Amino acid sequence: MTRKALFTVVVVLASCWTASAQKYNYIDKTVAVVGNEVIMISDIEGTVKGRGAQGLSSDRNMRCEVLESMLESKIFLMQSRIDSLSVDTENVEAMLSQDIDGYLTYLGGQEKVEEYFGKPLYRLRQDLRQQYENLSLTQQEQREIMKTVPDMTPLDVKAYMDTVDVKNLPIVPIKYQLSQICLYPDREAADLAVREKLLELRERIINGDKFATLARMYSEDPSARRGGELGMASKSIFWPVFSDAAMSLKPGVISQIVETPDGFHIIEVIEKNGDMFNARHILMKPKYTQEDKDKAFKTLDSLRTEILNGAVTFQMAASFYSEDAPTRTNGGQMSDPNSGSSYFEIDQLKPEDYKAIKDLKEGEISEPVESTDNDGRKDQVKDYVVGKTNYKIIRVDKIIPAHTATFENDFAQLQGEVKMARQQAAIDEFLAKKISETKVVIDPMFKDCDFRRPIWNTKFREE
Repeated sequence: MTRKALFTVVVVLASCWTASAQKYNYIDKTVAVVGNEVIMISDIEGTVKGRGAQGLSSDRNMRCEVLESMLESKIFLMQSRIDSLSVDTENVEAMLSQDIDGYLTYLGGQEKVEEYFGKPLYRLRQDLRQQYENLSLTQQEQREIMKTVPDMTPLDVKAYMDTVDVKNLPIVPIKYQLSQICLYPDREAADLAVREKLLELRERIINGDKFATLARMYSEDPSARRGGELGMASKSIFWPVFSDAAMSLKPGVISQIVETPDGFHIIEVIEKNGDMFNARHILMKPKYTQEDKDKAFKTLDSLRTEILNGAVTFQMAASFYSEDAPTRTNGGQMSDPNSGSSYFEIDQLKPEDYKAIKDLKEGEISEPVESTDNDGRKDQVKDYVVGKTNYKIIRVDKIIPAHTATFENDFAQLQGEVKMARQQAAIDEFLAKKISETKVVIDPMFKDCDFRRPIWNTKFREE
């Protein structure tokens, strides 16, 4: 869910934002009243700025979208006060820290943030905290409404199946249940080689070579093209061990070698400001030889042959030989680290793993393949976790073909879909009732908005 920032400063605005792209100039004013709650044009502009500061965009007119979201939030907020709900302070502070860190990183430091929002950082924090407190109450009220929807019984799901058009039923994608036997290369030797190279580079920098020049030549991080410079950013966005090392350095001092799940680094801090820092680093990752790969593939191929010949079961071989701790104790069976499910859709598999099993039938075992584990971070380009190199064979335990959801085979999914639909209906019914009962007045400047809920179009102030 996208969080929205609300701001209530008095500013002079010049915006191009209506459907006709006509330019308006307004001094801050009230643009909507919901009961005893008001929405200022600066609230909307602040939210738009907040989204822009995080690189967010919208397919719809953003200001219209923001206004409608605020109108709905005011309805929930008023009801939450009637119901005497309390703010989740811990969650509010977590959201506040996350967004402030995001602004500082995206915009490049406190001074840039204050210039962008036109207010000191402490005021921005105050405004955000108030907004998140309101958001906390709003979300709790929504949950209270959704609680009124009981769990769906088999009869409820059956009734849904009997009334819905078959073409509107969800399509369940193909799913795989898999087991693996993993081997890792000689990481100790590879780590030692990387450390020795970084120590050599560190010595060269201390003796006068330019850090940025060596970063361009040797670093394996995307920042290499910038001489290893990361830019001013919050320490919270880096691995803790990396941030701790950087924050402990004085500008110009070169760190000792720092190990993170990304690899090994040496760091030079350029500037520090509170919890923000700008640093250069050189990242190097362990390299494995063809000999490492050949040795692992030979072992895996022998195990595969033994399993296919019936000399040993896959589960027993995984328990004895696999070096992947999470799956070894379960006979090699793989599970999604996020959901815990033993079934994988295609986009949940690493590309290397899917390529190895995509043409296999149930019970068949792949040839040895080079892959990675989940001990790393999500790669922004590849869109999956890139961890340590490993080698594996994968058995296809079960394949559930893609199909239209059925009552017999997909009851749990259908049960969830029916409940979600009824919860949304309860939310819609609540809003429709409250909007009709509540005094709502919207400024005509928004009359060209394409609201999701047409009832808002009946609430414009007469010109």
